[in-house]
Amino acid sequence: MRKRILVVIAGIFYYSGLVALARWLTRRAGPRVVILNYHSATGGDFLRHMRYLRRHYRIMHVEAALEELYATRKDSTHNSGNRTALVVTLDDGYLDNYTYAKEVAHDLCTPISIYLIPGYIESGARFWWLEGKSMARRAQVSDVTIAGRPFSHLDNPEERGTLAQFIDDRARFASSVAEREEFLASAQAALSLSPLPHEKDRDDAMLPVNWEQVGAMDEGGWVSFGAHTMHHPILSYLTDAAEMRQEISECRQVLEQKLGHAVRTFAYPVGQAQHIGLDVVQAVRDAGYDWALTTTYGINTPQTDPMLLKRIEADVDQHWLVVAAEAAGLWGFISRLRWLPFIRKNFTNASRQKGM
Repeated sequence: MRKRILVVIAGIFYYSGLVALARWLTRRAGPRVVILNYHSATGGDFLRHMRYLRRHYRIMHVEAALEELYATRKDSTHNSGNRTALVVTLDDGYLDNYTYAKEVAHDLCTPISIYLIPGYIESGARFWWLEGKSMARRAQVSDVTIAGRPFSHLDNPEERGTLAQFIDDRARFASSVAEREEFLASAQAALSLSPLPHEKDRDDAMLPVNWEQVGAMDEGGWVSFGAHTMHHPILSYLTDAAEMRQEISECRQVLEQKLGHAVRTFAYPVGQAQHIGLDVVQAVRDAGYDWALTTTYGINTPQTDPMLLKRIEADVDQHWLVVAAEAAGLWGFISRLRWLPFIRKNFTNASRQKGM
């Protein structure tokens, strides 16, 4: 129901001309860069999104768009007739970024930028934020205690959902990568998991890419790459500052060694203000990155802090009309209108359900 309401609202915006007006106002306001934040590419409408965006924006690699944006600090001339620059980013490096997003980018001649996690590329393991649901689904015990928390009647879907959330929370708030991995290993052992299915399904697309696939995308020219830490911890939760700095700096070193060229951009895992902090920002700056991306909502201007660039969350399961309104900045406008609490509530809830 919520998705239908959002599509109806987005349709009103689009067909009334409000989306077109918002695009025009953004263009007239001066240099801007819209950065959309996707994760996986399949299971939705990514192709239709890209077709719409290509018609109305200049889709650019993140590096080219940001170079252009910050060059305007020195050169104040701005051609308001140009379409606004837009960057499509995909965080984490899911396999479907290679099998599908790369093909869409090539066929439509629309650059994309992917943020990689070398530790997962090397291990080929399932990303930690997928483990909760996977373990709960595959548990072969009815009663179990995990990290001191008892669970019973795991044949009940509601109890399995509680277990999945508990696993996700413990992994998310871990104070080190080692703590997170030890907890996940202990949970796997306690639950006596059934084997993963061998059939090809959506789970396969949610695995990480490998280095050979990264190399092929890099050579194709339509994909650029940025860093997303070595193992995707939430950086502000790490208690060891040395580990936090290593997660940031080593990621760039490994990617540059594998790719054979500079890696200039970084994306903070999860990426809201509470997941970053001033010491994390400084570590990113010290590691030599030129720009860093958050998931804070907004459109970037030449005055935006290059270490705290804003992004607009997008998802392949959204209708293209919703993406059109988001890219134009209209959802942010709605969320600030106190006299539309119902719409603001639905928009906020939808945003919270998106990925890492």
